[in-house]
Amino acid sequence: MTESDTTGEQPRTDGSGIVAPDDQTPTWSDRKARTQGLSRLTYEYFERARREDQDLRTESSYIERDVLGFPAWPHETIRNLAIASFFIGMIIFLSATMPPHIEAPADSSTTPAVILPDWYLYWSFGLLKLGPLNPELSILGGQKLMADRTYGVLANLVIVGAIAVVPFLNKGSARRPVEEPFWAAIGMSGVIFSITIAALSVKNLFPPLMPPHLLFDLTFLMPIVGGCLTYAVLKTMREGYMFELNRRYYRLRPPK
Repeated sequence: MTESDTTGEQPRTDGSGIVAPDDQTPTWSDRKARTQGLSRLTYEYFERARREDQDLRTESSYIERDVLGFPAWPHETIRNLAIASFFIGMIIFLSATMPPHIEAPADSSTTPAVILPDWYLYWSFGLLKLGPLNPELSILGGQKLMADRTYGVLANLVIVGAIAVVPFLNKGSARRPVEEPFWAAIGMSGVIFSITIAALSVKNLFPPLMPPHLLFDLTFLMPIVGGCLTYAVLKTMREGYMFELNRRYYRLRPPK
């Protein structure tokens, strides 16, 4: 029989639902006296998390540790608040020490020498420059079936449509690239292609480092090479990875 059973009182907790030892259970006034801002609160959180983790490691009957989860309040809230405060402070510090340069006001009566979209749309802007891929049909006397501008717009529709279809084609439960080498290679090819097509769209902003036709060829060759290398590397790692994953799982949860 414990003291709480004999007296009929419920054990005191610190608000997280976890019963602490009698000599470590703080009262409301103790918690209020110890609270000295975010730094103190964060320190107490990490100390309590470390102690609870050590207790679970000691009491666990498995060879490896159990999966440990913390409640949203106060554990996750304090951690996220500490991380967010750090990054907000860094942003404020950088904005105070290195203010951005303000350009001259826009003049609607003049046209800029170089017109470019926002940087995250460079890949779409590059697809509008695929005129050399627009086929010239002999049945039309060597003329193109559509204008280069229309061809570029259709290329955007094809790329966006392919990205939208991928989630419906791959319905697996893999969470890591090594578990699905093929789809990881497809994703890597798409990332490389977005970078190369963006470089093609702004080639006039930099001095020519290579002939234009070579840059055009590398735009489509590098994604294929990168995808093949990704598939080969992940395919080589997959067998060893799955072996280690299964061995770790059965050590953590032995089959009954």
